[in-house]
Amino acid sequence: MIEFNDINDLDWLCESVIVECKLGTGQDGRGKLPDDFWPTYSAFANTHGGLIILGVKEKQGKFELKGVPDADRIIKELFDNLNNKQKVSINLITDAMVRKVSLQNGDVILIEVPVASRKQKPVYLNGNPMGGNSFKRLHEGDRKCDDEDVKRMLTEQIEDDRDQRILKGFGLIDLDAESLRIFRQSLYDRNPTHPFLEHQDASFLQQIGAWRRDRSTGDEGLTLAGLLMFGQWHAIQAAVPHYFVDYQERPEARTENRWVDRICPDGSWSGNVFDFYRRVYRKITSDIKIPFELKGDQRRDDTPVHEALREALVNTLVHADYSGRLSILVVKRPDMFGFRNPGGLRLPIEQVLRGGESDCRNRLMHQMFLMIGLGERGGSGVPKIYSGWGSQHWRPPALYQKDDPEQTLLELRMLDLLPEPVLAKLRDRFKQKFDALKTTERLVLATAEIERVVTHQRLLEISTDHPHDLSTCLQGLVRQGYLETNGRSGKGTVYHLPGENLPTPDQVFSYIGSSSEYMVSSSEHLNRSSEHLTTQKGNRNSDGCWISPLLTVPIVDDIESLSPILKSKLEGLTNQARNNKRLASDEMKTLISSVCRDQFLTLHVLAKLLNRSPDALRQQHLNEMVRSQQIGLAFPATPTHEKQAYRSL
Repeated sequence: MIEFNDINDLDWLCESVIVECKLGTGQDGRGKLPDDFWPTYSAFANTHGGLIILGVKEKQGKFELKGVPDADRIIKELFDNLNNKQKVSINLITDAMVRKVSLQNGDVILIEVPVASRKQKPVYLNGNPMGGNSFKRLHEGDRKCDDEDVKRMLTEQIEDDRDQRILKGFGLIDLDAESLRIFRQSLYDRNPTHPFLEHQDASFLQQIGAWRRDRSTGDEGLTLAGLLMFGQWHAIQAAVPHYFVDYQERPEARTENRWVDRICPDGSWSGNVFDFYRRVYRKITSDIKIPFELKGDQRRDDTPVHEALREALVNTLVHADYSGRLSILVVKRPDMFGFRNPGGLRLPIEQVLRGGESDCRNRLMHQMFLMIGLGERGGSGVPKIYSGWGSQHWRPPALYQKDDPEQTLLELRMLDLLPEPVLAKLRDRFKQKFDALKTTERLVLATAEIERVVTHQRLLEISTDHPHDLSTCLQGLVRQGYLETNGRSGKGTVYHLPGENLPTPDQVFSYIGSSSEYMVSSSEHLNRSSEHLTTQKGNRNSDGCWISPLLTVPIVDDIESLSPILKSKLEGLTNQARNNKRLASDEMKTLISSVCRDQFLTLHVLAKLLNRSPDALRQQHLNEMVRSQQIGLAFPATPTHEKQAYRSL
């Protein structure tokens, strides 16, 4: 059960879990389970779970204890409705998940809502999953699922193996003979006496799961797994219209669309999953700067890092939901490898990280990879990725999900967890006191030094500590003077090292070019091109962008002040969004990354360029892009300021 003994505990709860506060007093003040409890219950269950607290009012991150009258009656009402199939499809809550806490000013009720299993989703209201009765949690609100979302959850519920489906109208003619020959040769190289090698053509395909006969219906034919693994591009597209596999090698350590090498279906190769794996694995391992190992007196080129990359690539391909709207994307950058597949995790992320249990979406494809020595059995793949990356003392991989559209992402960053130059700077700042700190405390300060700010959510990505322990650690470092905050509490808290110059909008936009009030000594802020220093008009450069010594790049705060050339460029980059109100989320984020590449853009400028409302743009796209480090904030100490500006990282 989640700890809660005092109203102040809400600060760390809001940092570490999804929390929804509701009053529960009722119109007559006698206490009632709120009507809007049920959409939140459905949304939490269908997404990542969460905590609902009755008797607390939340406003702008501040909490006020109101208490609920007759808490026992509200709890009885809760369970009566949970067990009413006409109210909600399933009861996920046990007695142990509901707790009444008596505080000085009244009682509050804590209700933990677990995430539903794949077999239980969708959790819906009013006896019908369709028609807006199923909900998902998006940012801090409950959103009705459209019918496509519900159908996908129902399909996931019914089909254990998404890729065993027999495809009517498809046959041997739709396969790429060369892909199949290479797979067969790979099987021979691994085990020359394998009994499957005695079979030919359709018989061989049947042995490996690419061809199947349904005993209950008598239907026989190529499976989805067979077509995806060995098919020709035009045939795969006919069966799976959204299918697309994409590898991009990007030249710089930042989010951008520019690439120097790319592999995607272009007509020059088969376009199937097996060929994509073979081509991409060679690319991502071609220049890994990891020294070879010796096994006995033999050189071993296949290091733990190679194994981690191989497992990450196979995992991406066999866990993908090929009916989803997104492509499979593999990115190689100087500082990281990124893997994205459509579809969320089928198991809770905590279970995936522990290993030992598997629920593969495409089991036949997984089995084919295993036959030729690729991939891991029994849910050990992700732990092996983490172990391989840890062998180099790099920062732990980041595995996370996004919900709109549903996707799973894995980032493998080649950055030292505690780089020695960073440790040296912290020792110089804090003297011998730094080495006396605990490991987690040093990690927090190192992250703040490297990334300028640190948040509770960021620590969850790079630390294995319990969320409550991380909250306690952060608060302790603030009390001892190692960290300062942006003045907020709970979910919006941003921590930074003391004396760090985190500019505010008021400072940046009130700067006068001839004034020395805001001049800073850091060479980082003075390292600006001579163009910005010599061609400015007032506080604007020749492009019409606002400049300040407190920011490392110019900021676009007014479209009408821009030069015709820059204005035309920005409008050209965002033209697609202005003319399409239903642009897919991933396309919108790509546009945002592109337009914010060389300068900061304020929220209102972005909203105007993209033809979206500022609030919707922030809630639906920008907040998530900041969390996933696709874009950075000009003013991290005041993340929700109306003049906040964004730049691609």
